[in-house]
Order: sequence, then C-alpha cells, then structure tokens
Amino acid sequence: MPHTSPSSATASPAVSSPDQPTSGGLCAIHQPNLFPRLTTLAKLFAADTWIVLDSVQFTRRDYQHRTRLAALDDPGRTRWLSIPTHLPQGRQTTIRNALIADPAAARRRSEAMIRQEYRTSPHWPALQTALKPVWAAFDTGRTAAVAETSTRALLDLLGWPGRVLTASRLPARTERSERLADLTAAAGAGTYLCGTGGMTYLDPAPFTTRGIAVAPFLPPTAGIWASARHVTALWALAHLGPADLAARLPALSGAPDSLEVAA
Repeated sequence: MPHTSPSSATASPAVSSPDQPTSGGLCAIHQPNLFPRLTTLAKLFAADTWIVLDSVQFTRRDYQHRTRLAALDDPGRTRWLSIPTHLPQGRQTTIRNALIADPAAARRRSEAMIRQEYRTSPHWPALQTALKPVWAAFDTGRTAAVAETSTRALLDLLGWPGRVLTASRLPARTERSERLADLTAAAGAGTYLCGTGGMTYLDPAPFTTRGIAVAPFLPPTAGIWASARHVTALWALAHLGPADLAARLPALSGAPDSLEVAA
C-alpha cells in the first residue's frame, strides 16, 4: 500500500486523500485529532486504511482541536495545547468547515509549547523534522487540516504503510452505525476496527448486511499505555523514539485475544 504523505493534507482536508479503495483489510474510521493520543494512533497503525471522519459535527470537548501534552520526565504532569477555533455555522459546523481563529498565532504557540516539552529528548531532531508539515498546515486556516496532518506526520514517523481516505468524499448514510458500515464498504475493507468506546453503541446489523466483520481494538493498560488514553502520542515518541515505539505496535495488530500483551 502507498505510504501516506503528511504534506498532502495541508492543501485542503477535502482533497487530502487521493488513494482509491482496494478490497480487503482492516479499516479504522476516526475524526482528525490534534496530535492524537497513543491509543488512537495505535488503532490507526493497526489498520490498513484510515478514513478521516471529517463530515460530522465539530465537538469542542473532544480532541479535534486540542491535545494534552505530557512532561517528558513525568507523563502524569500534563497541560492542554488547543487551537482556537471558529465555527461558521455555530454548533452545526462540521469538522471540515471549522476555522482557526488566528492561524499565525496558533502556529507560534503550538510550536513553542511542543518544543518546550520535548526539545530535551534525544529523539527531538526526528520529531522536529517530522512536524514541519504540521506547521505548514496552519496556512490553510482549517483546524481539520492541521489535525489530520499531525496524525499523518506521526504515522509516517512510525513507518505506517497504510492509506488515508476522507469521509466527506465517500458515500454514506447519516445514522451512526450505518455511516460507519457504508464508509467501510466504500473503502473496500472487509473488517471494521472499532475502539472500546465505539463498541458500546455500535449496531452490528448494518455491518452484517454488508458482510463486514467488526473487530474490537483493545490496547494494553500497563507500561507506556497507562497514560495512553489521556496524553498525546508525542510523549511516547519523545520518550522511546520512533523506532522503539514502532517495534511495539505490530503486536497490537493481531487477534483481539493477543492485544493485551504489548505493554
């Protein structure tokens, strides 16, 4: 599968996924998150296809425009990094239409905060290089472009060989489970990889109708994973380095029963 290019997301979140669907494989569907948490990044890494869910309503209490930075020497000490975001259509604004309130200022603050937290890491040079497309994405003025590019950059740093598609460019119904099943089918995937939160509401019927399997993604909870649901994956990358972290992630791609072993 083609290597994802973080720079391709900077032009527009609506045209950032030129890859065409192929059949089979695991599909993960997730909103673009700003420097995603390790659990989110690990789920995407385990999939063959990530569908960027940009066609749903923007939610300020979610991670679409913010992330928790953890101190390099203490993942329990955190602070929020947020991109001030304007919603042109109010609460009905979709993720792809959310705008950065002051792109230049948001870029400066984001760069400064991340540099302050992780510049003492021996892996900082690799991180610093990988994040260049993220800073360029602020020029689009769109929060989703920055969030998607930040995720693509981290996946590329880990050597993920998958592809990225965009939900707003694929046919899908609006009901939650039907949408996910339709998007998975449009991607040509045979299995939908579902996080623990999604399993609580997912209706399997639309997937069964389409002959699509549903596989739960159950990340570990010990070791580096103790804070994985709360802080950005940047911490693990700075703490372990891209090569070490990438070596741990393939163990999470196996059968659900094996997912708890990679602490």
